[in-house]
Amino acid sequence: MTTTSSTLETSGGLRARKKQRRHDEFVGAAQRLVLERGLDAVTVEDICDAVGVSPRTFFNYFPSKDDAVLGLEPFEIRPEVAAAFVAGGPTGLLLDDLAVLVADVLEHQVVTPERMHCTLELVTREPRLLVRHVAWVEEHRAEMVELFSARRLALPYAPDPELLALVVMTLLRVSALEWQKSGGEGSPVDHLDDVVDQLRSLLAPPPHD
Repeated sequence: MTTTSSTLETSGGLRARKKQRRHDEFVGAAQRLVLERGLDAVTVEDICDAVGVSPRTFFNYFPSKDDAVLGLEPFEIRPEVAAAFVAGGPTGLLLDDLAVLVADVLEHQVVTPERMHCTLELVTREPRLLVRHVAWVEEHRAEMVELFSARRLALPYAPDPELLALVVMTLLRVSALEWQKSGGEGSPVDHLDDVVDQLRSLLAPPPHD
């Protein structure tokens, strides 16, 4: 019996959905327990007991308890999307190509308005979580700067790669906020084009009289 490509895609899709469900179970349990007991009173073992798995399984998803409480999603850009960007594509226009990277990251992230609200409440209650979130952003900022520097070799541009990293983080955050303000309809990526247009209008020259 030959395994078809569609069968492999279906299998891969099922695995991805199962992984996402387990990820969400960990986050849900971690946030609920910390809201009830406080951050220091909750252990990885407590979270695993609530989900019904071993700590070894937990660490396949998160490097720490704080990451689970924050509900940090993988910051992933598909290799083919990154390669196209480094080569100067897909459009050759820097802001539009940054938006393609942001869209790819957003499409891999699954969040609900309730979870976002819960995360914000927890960060307010537990300042240590904000420190971890800032560190997580910094980890990925360095990765982006490296990517942007590689693009510069293929298609030179003026802005500093550090500035581009800030632009990407801003597009991610504001897209999520716009989505939240809309009542959580669709997903954050649905609001990206509007956020990019807002940024574009900010950079546009003033109209002449």
